[in-house]
Amino acid sequence: MLFHFKTEKPLSTLWGCELNESNKEESFKTDDTNHQHQLALRTMCLGHTAKDEFNIVELVTGEGNNSAKAVPIATLHAKSMPTVNLSGLDLHPPVTFRLKRGSGPVYVGAEHVALEEYSEEEMDEEVEEEEEDIEESPVKKVTKNDAGKRKKPEKGVDEEASDGENPPKKGKGRGRKAQAAKV
Repeated sequence: MLFHFKTEKPLSTLWGCELNESNKEESFKTDDTNHQHQLALRTMCLGHTAKDEFNIVELVTGEGNNSAKAVPIATLHAKSMPTVNLSGLDLHPPVTFRLKRGSGPVYVGAEHVALEEYSEEEMDEEVEEEEEDIEESPVKKVTKNDAGKRKKPEKGVDEEASDGENPPKKGKGRGRKAQAAKV
């Protein structure tokens, strides 16, 4: 039985930029409309030549028109916070990183993920390969005697553990009523 459905496989590449005095803005955008794109931020850190000052990086979403909003996403300082982890912050293009304050250098590290659609031929080949793998795998037979049965403990072992000298093991002892009747 073959199912034909639309599936996407992710293509991932490393993306990064440097913000400094001469390059205050860097944008991530794509003209590809055939795929869905996402920028998964990972880290933002100061370079080793950063001055002892605050570096504020803001994120601008949208296409630079009046509706674009700038949001500060990191405040970095060489002595107190030279790096920040931004994992979990996933953005859709277009986005712009802007060095609002400071001289940097600030490095932005991210992962560009593009979802690519399977063609029907690729899908059919993959399904056939999976079916071959299933057919080739050996099937382990389970006998009736072994399936789902527990062995009963021997009576001699329980009786020895519950004699008067040694207290019963946890979970193996007699109930309170049996102990009260003994006393």
